[in-house]
Amino acid sequence: MAAPACSAPGLWVRRTGRRFGSLFTLSPKPFRSAAAASRPLDAQRLAERLRTQKQEQKTKKEPVPTNPVQRRVQELVRFTQQLQRVHPNVLAKALSRGIIHQDKDLLVINKPYGLPVHGGPGVQLCISDVLPILAKILHGHKADPLHLCHRLDKETTGVMVLAWEKEVAHQVQELFRTRQVAKKYWAITVRVPVPSAGVVDIPIIEKEVQGRQHHHKMTLSPSYRMDSGKMVRVRMRRNAHVAVTQYQVLSNTLSSALLELQPVTGIKHQLRVHLSFGLDCPILGDHKYSDWNRLAPQKLSVGTLKKLGLQQSKARHIPLHLHARQLILPALGSRKEELNLVCRLPRYFVRSLNRLGLEIPSQDPNGNDDAGHLGAQ
Repeated sequence: MAAPACSAPGLWVRRTGRRFGSLFTLSPKPFRSAAAASRPLDAQRLAERLRTQKQEQKTKKEPVPTNPVQRRVQELVRFTQQLQRVHPNVLAKALSRGIIHQDKDLLVINKPYGLPVHGGPGVQLCISDVLPILAKILHGHKADPLHLCHRLDKETTGVMVLAWEKEVAHQVQELFRTRQVAKKYWAITVRVPVPSAGVVDIPIIEKEVQGRQHHHKMTLSPSYRMDSGKMVRVRMRRNAHVAVTQYQVLSNTLSSALLELQPVTGIKHQLRVHLSFGLDCPILGDHKYSDWNRLAPQKLSVGTLKKLGLQQSKARHIPLHLHARQLILPALGSRKEELNLVCRLPRYFVRSLNRLGLEIPSQDPNGNDDAGHLGAQ
């Protein structure tokens, strides 16, 4: 259909630009002859022009930072964005390359950073979407889809257990629910907890952030409060959840630490809330729970920024340094012994350890092998 005529050729185009956004603003570069310019654009010519502009925008390359740390941060940001845009077959193949363990009942993968487990608002692709494809890659086209046994946050990396049969998945889910699965996470924290080992036993509740309507966070709901200098037990809120986390410092400097965390319970964002609000040691890259009232990138000390080779303006790109390091599953079905699953650290995690002067314990099952490959991570 022909475009509507107008007294000035550029006027119609500007209206289109206002309607669809700046992407469609025409360039002063001529696409046609001077004679053709005196006629209004028809739909075909406009479509060709817009396609050309889009192609030019795609071919434009972002400036490559000269700082190697900022360059790696940019690469990780690009990698996590690409995970949401790749074809499901590509993602399934990538997951198949990160298999930690496989038997007739279970498939255990290394979950990449920035990949959600379930769908939701704004999620274009997630692990659950590609489980049928992953099963076919491993067991042929007639294979039934794999089943999720538990979940990890989008920003968390590490051990993720899948099951071939729904019944087995339910059995493993019950093991998690009844706290029979030993879970160990590793995290890099800003500041060092005191004491260096202990248990955080503080209930957690979800609340709306004051002054920020429709924005909710998990936070602490302590069982005690101070009243006139005395500690008084308070009544537990109805919607608060019991939350218990055991922690131990594996390595530390004056301003940061590598922690091993063992969550006894499995409340949403439990580790992040207990570390930040309970121990005042937020996880590096935790931009959600480093401050209760602010919605802003994590504020880091000058010394930490210098070690990481970043400016505070770039801190928003620092990924969450929380890794599901180890799972120990009890005997299940035909398997008569427990299953010990260990997942190596992502590259960005190891690089941050090195820059901050933190060491991986020598008794670690994989030793320094953690500095090895993890693809684009």
